[in-house]
Amino acid sequence: MTILLPITSAQNYRWIILLIATLAQAAACFFVQGIGAISVYIQADMALSAFQIGTLVSAAQLVPLVGLLVAGELLDRFSERLVVGVGTLVVGIALSAAVLAESYWAMLLFLVIVGAGYSTAQPGGSKSVAAWFDKSQRGFAMGIRQAGLPLGGALAAIILPTVAINWGWRASFLVGGLIAIFGALVFMLFYRTPGGVVPVARASEGSVTNVVLSRLAMIREPAMKQIMASGISLISVQYGILIFTVLYLHSRLQMEVLQAATLLFVAQGAGVAGRILLAAWSDRCRSRYFPVMVCMVAVIVGLLVLVWLPLPSTLMLSGLMAWLGFFGFGWYGPWVAYVAESAPADKTGFVLGLAMAINQLAIVSIPPLLGWLLDISGSFMLGWSLLIAMTLLGLLMTIQRQGENNESDRV
Repeated sequence: MTILLPITSAQNYRWIILLIATLAQAAACFFVQGIGAISVYIQADMALSAFQIGTLVSAAQLVPLVGLLVAGELLDRFSERLVVGVGTLVVGIALSAAVLAESYWAMLLFLVIVGAGYSTAQPGGSKSVAAWFDKSQRGFAMGIRQAGLPLGGALAAIILPTVAINWGWRASFLVGGLIAIFGALVFMLFYRTPGGVVPVARASEGSVTNVVLSRLAMIREPAMKQIMASGISLISVQYGILIFTVLYLHSRLQMEVLQAATLLFVAQGAGVAGRILLAAWSDRCRSRYFPVMVCMVAVIVGLLVLVWLPLPSTLMLSGLMAWLGFFGFGWYGPWVAYVAESAPADKTGFVLGLAMAINQLAIVSIPPLLGWLLDISGSFMLGWSLLIAMTLLGLLMTIQRQGENNESDRV
């Protein structure tokens, strides 16, 4: 049963909502964001190629291609408590069961099921926060909530390798599953609908085909073109860093896996700060979108340094990873706030799901592609260069679209 709170209580309870939404996000993504930290152990034990390691990550992101759209529509019709809670429970149960997987293909199957549950976490938590916070604080709140993803990844980068060393990498699946179940139960127990919220009436939209076509037509909106250009390029960078940093540092610099995982932790930790600070900055910018463009420039610079400049000390490398984490993970806070504010009031859930589903195209394709480039060349250079080129193209497209918007405003 949904419980409505009075407005005065809502002013205080919204911070509880923000806390549990952030916790649920961190718990749901803990293992998916942390699998790169134990990829060396999985690869060695199962004799996998870099392409197969990349495909493991894509397996967990495959169902959300459609699942995010379905989750978004469900969120516009049902309580966030139900949609997010049940989805995160599915993540936890599937990961716990994956301990029994004896083959690569069985592990892929369990990760596909994980992806089905994970589809609800991103748009659901974002819609929850958007409902509880007004525009003046929405970016800051959304940044804190979105920090749950790199926070989960940062904790996973430390915890999962330790579990793998002491009890084997399969035990890492069980730990990830138990954490997801905990997050689901907390969200379902404490989530409430804000008082004074009046459901937006929906006009009759006709057949299922008409509904689908009307939703997908949103892709042609000018705001969505900006959202797609930046989202696809930056999410590609984020997952490139997430999945291949430990392999890159272990291979190129002969680092111990735990040391390399610690540097990934630095990147993830900086990403937590980035999502909060950049989103808070976007509340005060004339354009909510400007911090996203800054992130694209910063990511290009950081990747160029990683690829072309020597990094003689661990301190310098830590600084670079913090830079890439702050901007390469931090962009998501202001970006998702911009998405929520660009959506019609009665379609916020679907627009969030649509934007995130478009990002999923990159999330599914980029890890295997980077792995394949590594397999055929024996070098990480092609993969990092691809990410630089994608981000530069996305930046140019965004600048062009921003210029067209400004010209339209003057007219």
